[in-house]
Amino acid sequence: MSASSSTSRRERWIIAAALAVIAAAAWIWMIREARDLTVTGMCECLGMEMGGWSAGALLPLFLMWAGMMVAMMLPSATPMILTFAAVSRNRRRQERPFVPVTIFVAGYVAIWTVFSLVAAGAQWLLHREALLSTAMVSRSAWLGGILLLAAGVFQFTPLKHACLSQCRAPLEFIMTRWREGAGGAFRMGLEHGLYCAGCCWALMGLLFVAGVMNILWIAALSLIVGLEKFLPRGVWLSSATGVILTAWGAWLIAGSFGLR
Repeated sequence: MSASSSTSRRERWIIAAALAVIAAAAWIWMIREARDLTVTGMCECLGMEMGGWSAGALLPLFLMWAGMMVAMMLPSATPMILTFAAVSRNRRRQERPFVPVTIFVAGYVAIWTVFSLVAAGAQWLLHREALLSTAMVSRSAWLGGILLLAAGVFQFTPLKHACLSQCRAPLEFIMTRWREGAGGAFRMGLEHGLYCAGCCWALMGLLFVAGVMNILWIAALSLIVGLEKFLPRGVWLSSATGVILTAWGAWLIAGSFGLR
């Protein structure tokens, strides 16, 4: 094995290990938060008063969502991040301009940070309208049914498949969208984050159905997201998931009319 090949493999393992540590830390934090939520209740756990939902509640909700998105989405982005690192490493070896992989990752995380802010705002409004319980679970069959139906139908849309195809082809994405400099790398991270969010936003909305901090539900959604991107026939999984979610949503809504 050549020295350059050995160095490349070592760098790849270092980056993968760093991503794994960050994701693991986020999962550990999330599990602890979920445990505290069970013991003390949501309002106490997030530092909010039971008397109402002020604008100050947005910050703890945002931090909760941001940590959750790191735990859920960073593992599924690992192939893209490693591909960017490999291309950048080859450019460095050829004495061409390159940038650290951290800038690309920062762009990716920035998109999910914005998503977390939107999700926190949505949760704040749902709590204000008493549509979520103190355990962050939907109180309304209509709300749960609509979220499930929307996520199920979205699995079949051209937008879903277009975004998923970009996430499933890391090398093609990097080679066709390469931009020079730190600003270019950050923009590439933003673009990948947009495709990733475009692919998964409806699934993330399902956290309001079974519990925003329901660890088993979070793990199941994370697994679906990862398998859609990694499996050779991930598109088929998307379709199967769509059928299940659509049927589940219709079942909930039918129940609200007393039809089951």
